[in-house]
Amino acid sequence: MAQGTALSVGAVLGTGVISMPALAAGVAGPASLVAWAALILLSAPLAWTFAALGARHPDSGGVSTYVRLAFGPRAAAAVGWCFYFAVPLGAPAAAAFAGGYVADVAGGGQATVLVTFLGSVGAVYAMNWFGLRISGRVQLVLTGVLAVLLLITVVTALPHADLGNLTPFAPHGWAGVGAAAAVLVWGFAGWEAVSSLSPDYRNPRRDVPRATAVAVAVVGALYLAVAVTSVLVLGPALGDSQAPLADLLAVGVGGPVRIVTAVVAVLLTVGAMNAYFAGASRLGTALARDGALPARVFGTERGSLTFVLAGSLVSVLLPIALHTSMLLVTGCFTLVYVLGTAAALRLLPRGAARGWAAVAFLAVIVLLVLTGLPALLSLVVAAGAIGYQAWRASRPAKSARPSSISAESAAPNPNTNPACEVA
Repeated sequence: MAQGTALSVGAVLGTGVISMPALAAGVAGPASLVAWAALILLSAPLAWTFAALGARHPDSGGVSTYVRLAFGPRAAAAVGWCFYFAVPLGAPAAAAFAGGYVADVAGGGQATVLVTFLGSVGAVYAMNWFGLRISGRVQLVLTGVLAVLLLITVVTALPHADLGNLTPFAPHGWAGVGAAAAVLVWGFAGWEAVSSLSPDYRNPRRDVPRATAVAVAVVGALYLAVAVTSVLVLGPALGDSQAPLADLLAVGVGGPVRIVTAVVAVLLTVGAMNAYFAGASRLGTALARDGALPARVFGTERGSLTFVLAGSLVSVLLPIALHTSMLLVTGCFTLVYVLGTAAALRLLPRGAARGWAAVAFLAVIVLLVLTGLPALLSLVVAAGAIGYQAWRASRPAKSARPSSISAESAAPNPNTNPACEVA
């Protein structure tokens, strides 16, 4: 459970805490704190919804499996593709934030950013090549150390807070809060990533909800503390900061702290990428198992992991601006949230669990609208998944591979594992 908690915290906290305060303040000013509070409140029902699904249906397919049980194989393929192919597209953007911190110390500009990306993605690939037991232990250590460092940053910088930095509160109007919320989705994506790891828990029905509850509390507290402190201490300069965490620590501690924050930024990035690569490698094999991806390439976890690595290396060469890349990825993740929470409304029993799912479903619909045109990429990816399914169905029956999880399997069966049955 401790390793699962660390993976959850790493997946969600990740690069958000080193970059999002500045990006959100740049589009909304101090009013970005409203967007922060809204996203923190949203993360609770969203995380709890995926935890409830993971506890009841522990499978490496994660959200794709839940959607398959609720809506059938084509919808499952669409949501699986949206998550799986968003991971390599988002890896360069995630590493770019850490690269900015490293370049702030070492110089070198984009060359340093690229080297940081290659080092981070290489380390994550190596950890996951040797299995989740190794990467989970590494993640546990990373999360503990980074939580302590973030607390030190907040505690030392907060005495320098100035309430005057809260005015003007909304320099870009209240529409800026919506724009900030769309950006902040990047910082809160991750609850769906660790759902693919639910079968790796010793006791999914007991441990997944516990790990998620602890992760929600830790992520919410750290995010809010860093966001509020950044606005109060750095003021208008926050929106232009390339390394806000380094600026905060410099104010609080002084001295050559930028080296420390560069190391922290790299470790946070490695932690986030580790959780996403771990979840994606398992999701890829589940999609291949269910016929949504070619088994020849994605049939093993190492093959699926290698594809994510290759996709990340290709993505870093694409001429796409960082902000646009972030919105493209968050658009895909938000569609995953929409379909995942919709599946929860069908699969979870009546009561509090379904109520949380309803709240999460309505909230992510709003977030999908706020993402704007970049969200259309998710529809293109979903269409590609459905097209592949149709092409595969048109092939001779002897080449088809039966799915091990189907909508029909939702019916109770005395010979199945009760933890995998639909409530």
